[in-house]
Amino acid sequence: MIDEIGDAARVESVAIARRFAAIGELDALRMGELVERRLWRTDPFEEVAAEISAVQNISRGRAGNQIHVARVLRSELPKVAAVFATGAIDYHMVQIIINRTDNVEPDRKAAVDAGIARHCVKWMRLSKPKLRDRLDMWVTKHDPAAVRVPPEIDDARYIEIDETSAGMVGVWGNIRALDGALMNAALDALAATVCDRDPRTKAQRRADASGPLARREATMACQCGFEDCAAATQRQALREVVIHVLAEQATLDGTGDQPGYLPGYGVLPAESVRGLAAAGATVTPLQMPPDTPAPGYRPTAAQAAFLRWRDLTCRFPGCDAPAQVCDVDHTTPYPHGATHPSNTKLYCRSQELQKRRLLSPQVTDSDHHMIRNSPDHP
Repeated sequence: MIDEIGDAARVESVAIARRFAAIGELDALRMGELVERRLWRTDPFEEVAAEISAVQNISRGRAGNQIHVARVLRSELPKVAAVFATGAIDYHMVQIIINRTDNVEPDRKAAVDAGIARHCVKWMRLSKPKLRDRLDMWVTKHDPAAVRVPPEIDDARYIEIDETSAGMVGVWGNIRALDGALMNAALDALAATVCDRDPRTKAQRRADASGPLARREATMACQCGFEDCAAATQRQALREVVIHVLAEQATLDGTGDQPGYLPGYGVLPAESVRGLAAAGATVTPLQMPPDTPAPGYRPTAAQAAFLRWRDLTCRFPGCDAPAQVCDVDHTTPYPHGATHPSNTKLYCRSQELQKRRLLSPQVTDSDHHMIRNSPDHP
């Protein structure tokens, strides 16, 4: 059954790629006819849209979108189209690639196309946010300006708060990523100042934290109702919110335009990274750990820090659990495999249980080690 699912997915991708290749050929044929004739009955785009909407029994709008995709694959991303034709990537990935490369200058599109075509097959297992980040990082290697925030988008930032129902308001807007990350972290930190017996969900606590945040309060009131509530004595008040950005030294120095990375929010344009540093952010070099394995099954502090920034999230395909809730897992179980970055990665608890289930015929619990997060070993 699993083989049938995989085979059907590849056949589906091949068929979709074949359809778009045919649409591209038809579009090129109609454009050629326009050049050869002085009089034309209608715009070639409209004629092709009419033809393919009729043969597929779809609307003019859907047909027009397919023509756009076919044109991009044929003229701008032919190497990606060739990979698509093999069934190794699916239409979902093709749509994201087209969207994330739309701003690339025409004279740099070929290099971006070639680079993405070399790597996109192994990106199939990534979640949508991770795929977006990989594409943006690759695009910026060849056209840094293509990932910058356009002035018209930056100028349109806003926040609105308005009534949605009696006693409630809705909050929506569009703000800079760094400000959003700070606000998100502040709400999480305030929501964590109540005790574990507070009856509210995390979402409700975050919503209720907006009031103390606006009033610049260091804690929010716990609603557990117990006289021996531990929140007042054991929970630290909100003092400082810290976010982390990963960036190259050349970006900070202004000698390079490689974007930074803001965990959870994706690529951060180079000018935003430099602006953050100029505003007084603390810059801490990330040291590569020694190439020698750790003596036991626990990684050294240097290895653990390196793994957090190398992996950023759980490494299980499609999982986006952040590094701070993940544990260090040996790919080849210890002691058969070394405690070294080449044999360790971050896995969240849920995916670790899934791995144990999949490997249970070959690996017993006594053979497998999982390095849990702790205050001494994050």
